[in-house]
Amino acid sequence: KCLDFRGICISPVVPKTSSPRCNVLRRGLHCAALRLQEDKDKSIPVPPSSTASPTTTFHEHYQAHPSEHDTATSTQEAAAAEEAPQPNISYVDQSGEQGEDYETEEQLQARILNAALDFVPLHGWTVEAISAGAETLGLSAASSGMFQNGAGDLVLHFIAQSNTQLTEQLAEHHNQVQLGQAEPKKTAEFLRDAVETRLRMLTPYINNWPQALSILFLPHNIPNSLKHLSTLVDDIWYYAGDRSTDLNWYTKRAALTGIYNTTELVMVQDSSEDFQDTWNFLDKRIQDIVNMADAAKQAASTGEAVVQGLMGAAVTVRMLERICMFEMHRIKDYYNTLTA
Repeated sequence: KCLDFRGICISPVVPKTSSPRCNVLRRGLHCAALRLQEDKDKSIPVPPSSTASPTTTFHEHYQAHPSEHDTATSTQEAAAAEEAPQPNISYVDQSGEQGEDYETEEQLQARILNAALDFVPLHGWTVEAISAGAETLGLSAASSGMFQNGAGDLVLHFIAQSNTQLTEQLAEHHNQVQLGQAEPKKTAEFLRDAVETRLRMLTPYINNWPQALSILFLPHNIPNSLKHLSTLVDDIWYYAGDRSTDLNWYTKRAALTGIYNTTELVMVQDSSEDFQDTWNFLDKRIQDIVNMADAAKQAASTGEAVVQGLMGAAVTVRMLERICMFEMHRIKDYYNTLTA
């Protein structure tokens, strides 16, 4: 046999009768052809889909048992692939700090406002405090332009954040009571502690809180201010165990709203140690709610359910009138102080 230019074995035409010398020559040509074919197979890899033949035995063995050098090479390539840099989808601010995940605009605004709270004692509830907070994060002071409502956004952010902290504490106490890890409180005690806990969050900013109240009473801030206040009062009553669905639902929340607002105004003017006068005032107002509830029970027990509704409405109107008058005087005094 011999090879043509395509590497295909062909058999030369040999006479049927040949001499011993011809046979030796033919065997020599046959061995040479086999060696050429084997050398060519070693240099050219056989595709996996090719048909197996006696000349591919070497490749099959090579693929089934790779050398140590090739194994080490594959391991190095895999390690290099693992160490290759991955696409960076995080953000990098001006300070060079890199976040793990993408940050939305709302999350960035919350970070700026949280940082701005540290500057409220120095700058008050102002845009300057927001700019100072942005600079501590490595951002430009012009970032305060993100807040269209200016200082109003800062005050409302603080109120929403404080309400969330109180709600988390109330929920945790509720879960502990359910698990038998804490003793349940009476309604009056629960309300009193919840209001005090929330008002104590104002302590770091108490000197600047009159300014915050004046900002909240601006017409464009009143809707959000009332929404946060109603949510706060509703959460307190819910974790206090109130599940009423009648008129009591409204009277209870209106009464607690009045207590919170008036106690807040007393706290702003309180100069006693640890605001003790404020907490004494709060105790008396909570007792008013207890007395009102007792009177409502007596009216209901005598069949005078209508009296209960009228009494609750009257107390609500009276407390709201006091709140409005008291806060209007506070605002007037505050503006007189600014213009003096």
